Amino acid sequence: MQRSEYTAANRAAWNEAAPLHQKQNFEELLAAFRQPGYNRLDRVATEQLKAIGLESKAVVHLCCNNGRELLSVKNLGAGRCVGIDISDGFVEQARTLSKAAGLDCEFHRHDIYDIPATYDGQFDLTMITVGALGWMPRIDDFFGTVVRLLKPGGWLAIYEMHPLLDMFDEDDPMIPPQLKESYFREKPFVDVSGLDYYGHSQYKSAPMYWFHHKLCDIIQGCLDHGLSIKHFREYEHDISAVFANFERQRISLPLSYTLTARRG
Repeated sequence: MQRSEYTAANRAAWNEAAPLHQKQNFEELLAAFRQPGYNRLDRVATEQLKAIGLESKAVVHLCCNNGRELLSVKNLGAGRCVGIDISDGFVEQARTLSKAAGLDCEFHRHDIYDIPATYDGQFDLTMITVGALGWMPRIDDFFGTVVRLLKPGGWLAIYEMHPLLDMFDEDDPMIPPQLKESYFREKPFVDVSGLDYYGHSQYKSAPMYWFHHKLCDIIQGCLDHGLSIKHFREYEHDISAVFANFERQRISLPLSYTLTARRG
């Protein structure tokens, strides 16, 4: 399959999931964001972004989902905030949340690889949060997009689930969990069981494709595109909403990480 075929398939799967997610938590989010200054980010993400400095910075959030994290960044003092996602349904949810919060944030639907050139060099910070990188068929091209969006001296902030988790089955009841996949897997994972990781219902969805990217692929992708890595740290806590049971294992695994890099 071509890259665009993978992303089109994933768009269909996310559009199917959008109304299911909306039923689970959207009213709660609407109420929360009507409170001035509401911040949905956890302590790690908040500290990571504050270390970069958000005041008046132009921020673009790639794979922004329903916008809750970008709206939190706006409440932390950022300037222009733009969220981009492939799903029509989640972009509409983000716009609704933004209106309820009274926050001036932009949300647009684009394939990340095809973001228009009018956005190039517009941002002080590109933000990547949990569950974004695995949907990218080509990680090298993805970092090419990141860099072209940044101003010279701009920052990249990643807070993601650890790629080691792709080696396990999220529903594995074994203690310790059993290895299922090679860390060096190259073929995408294909699934049709849906994306309801809140309600945990299963349904026959459009085929969706998840791509395993080793940690070295992510770090090298930054370096190959002229990003200087300033911070990297791994954590024992889960941010994926699907691997929380791994936090209870006697022997800890790295479940998430933060990476901060700067364009030259």
